[in-house]
Amino acid sequence: MKFLVIYEETDTGFSAFSPDLPGCIATGSSREEVEQNMKTALSMHIKGFQDEGMELPQPNSISTYLEVAS
Repeated sequence: MKFLVIYEETDTGFSAFSPDLPGCIATGSSREEVEQNMKTALSMHIKGFQDEGMELPQPNSISTYLEVAS
């Protein structure tokens, strides 16, 4: 399953979240570290849904860049 992940640079490194899995977040000091941490967070989040017998939300977020005059 693929989930959209949004990465943001912070003052101390990077953070990430998935809009399709509320509460699923990760941080890291580099882009590579936050990506690996987010993979772990996604796996743990999905396992939590399964362990609780809850239906896993289906990915439905999309992303795009829009160009506007500045």
